[in-house]
Amino acid sequence: MAFLLGCEKVRVDFPTKTVFESVSLGVDEGDRIGIVGRNGDGKSTLLNLLAGRLDPDEGRVLRNGTVRVGVLGQVDELRDGDAAGKAIVGERPEHEWAGDARIRDIIAGLTRDIPWDARVDTLSGGQRRRVDLARLLVGDWDVLALDEPTNHLDVRAIAWLAEHLKGRWRRDAGALLVVTHDRWFLDEVCLRMWEVHDRVVEPFEGGFSAYIMQRVERDRRAALAEQKRQNALRRELAWLSRGARARATKPKFHVAAAQALIADVPPLRDELALKRMAMARLGKQVVDLEHVSVRFEGEGGSARTVLDDVEWIIGPGDRYGIVGENGAGKTTLLRVIQGVQRVSAGRVKIGQTVRFAVLSQHLDNLAAFGNDRVRQVIGRYSRRTMLDGKETTPAQLLEKLGFSRADLNEPVCDLSGGQKRRLALMLILLDEPNVLILDEPGNDLDTDMLAAMEELLDGWPGTLLLVTHDRYLMERVTDHQFALIDGKVRHLPGGVEEYLRMADERDALAGGGLGGAQPPVDGADVHPTSANGEEGRERLSGGEQRALRKLMASNERKMETLRGKMEDVRAQMAAVDPTDFAALGEAQARIDELQSQMDELEEAWLEAAEKLGE
Repeated sequence: MAFLLGCEKVRVDFPTKTVFESVSLGVDEGDRIGIVGRNGDGKSTLLNLLAGRLDPDEGRVLRNGTVRVGVLGQVDELRDGDAAGKAIVGERPEHEWAGDARIRDIIAGLTRDIPWDARVDTLSGGQRRRVDLARLLVGDWDVLALDEPTNHLDVRAIAWLAEHLKGRWRRDAGALLVVTHDRWFLDEVCLRMWEVHDRVVEPFEGGFSAYIMQRVERDRRAALAEQKRQNALRRELAWLSRGARARATKPKFHVAAAQALIADVPPLRDELALKRMAMARLGKQVVDLEHVSVRFEGEGGSARTVLDDVEWIIGPGDRYGIVGENGAGKTTLLRVIQGVQRVSAGRVKIGQTVRFAVLSQHLDNLAAFGNDRVRQVIGRYSRRTMLDGKETTPAQLLEKLGFSRADLNEPVCDLSGGQKRRLALMLILLDEPNVLILDEPGNDLDTDMLAAMEELLDGWPGTLLLVTHDRYLMERVTDHQFALIDGKVRHLPGGVEEYLRMADERDALAGGGLGGAQPPVDGADVHPTSANGEEGRERLSGGEQRALRKLMASNERKMETLRGKMEDVRAQMAAVDPTDFAALGEAQARIDELQSQMDELEEAWLEAAEKLGE
């Protein structure tokens, strides 16, 4: 693999702390690297360092002289007066960009709902983010450095971006560096991980799931090594008078040991116990929507229907996730559920014992605390709350959510975005609601704090409604998912993947195309294609690609099951009396049948791989 860029013995100092000390890294062609770590440990700094936007205090940044690096920062680089189309394609003539299938796919994937001639300064924050991302992706780069690319993207746009990045370069070409807290995205796109912590960068092989497994093993080895060190010190003290020297052996890495750590992990939630507790707090009725419609009057007497004849029953202990495109009406639906949004038709029935609590994107419940310090805020709460069947104090909740003793003296207004979000969640839980509504609760949280919040919610006994574009968080915390599509609330037995398929089918029926962008030139192929122009992928839509990948994954699981069955039959065959030809013949026939099934699955797998160009 050819070297693209990296750094050697780099040190980076900020006025209040040293961020990196003697860090050496390299990025080669074919690398797909996810960068994770706690907020403030230097993830964005590392990205800017490697991209050449920040000079080190010591050491040097290395770059292949011809390498082209494209950077997506957390703040967009758009000019307010430009039209959206100009911001994306620049001064390129229409026939040039419209004739490029890759550019058309990017425009359709990210900006289908944005008018081509809309001024940048009239766009919402989410629309600006998507225009800026499209601007970057239409460029031709050897390395893409993306800082929180999924911010403000809905589930469909995130899924499209993952597919685009996986197919943007050949397997052994290009490189990707991505900082994100979206764990599904990391697992889907990345082949390696870098963890930034304590002024160093530690590499891990594999995506996010593999990284977590290796972290568990690393922590286990660290605890074992510390125990051995303590034992060695005690032996040295005992043997000191005789001049004996203790010797220690280096512990070896065993994946089996890490697997053993999770072999007896109980289910995430005791659903039955939580339902029982929720029933005791809520009774049988929580919220019923009966033929509910909501319409908003527009200019000239026109009306826009946001909810259309919705029937939905939300019961005690239900944990529901709600997905939908930006602007689909998710916030309106939440307001209807709370009884604060007037409906145009139908009826909303709310149980008498229901107590709502809402964690909004804007953290409204913290506004009243101003310059109060964290310890003063929690000092006003003497009550304990029930989590996972146990009483929990405010101090214990703070610890669970990652607050240190030093954080207690910080004014609320000076807390980081992630700290404010965690404090807001804690205060909501201490108020003991029985229906909890979370609107993008994962914003500003790093992966460790997301895991801490999820563990906290696992033991919360009440009804939970979650709106988020974080697919991992959605499927991890909720038991059922629902989509808001065309004013209807639809159950998703297949989870977020089913929603993506439904949305693709709806677009296909509507004709697809470039949405708000100018139409392509006559005769131009509008199907997505990868940058290397592979013919197979050029004919496939995003939904077709996902279906083929799902088929391949399913066939791999089925083949693994068949291999196990064949091994069982062979083991039984070995125990048969060698002179029992009838039994041996039956066993061999069974093996042949299983092999035939495997051959069919493998042939289908190869056909799918060929269509995907893999």
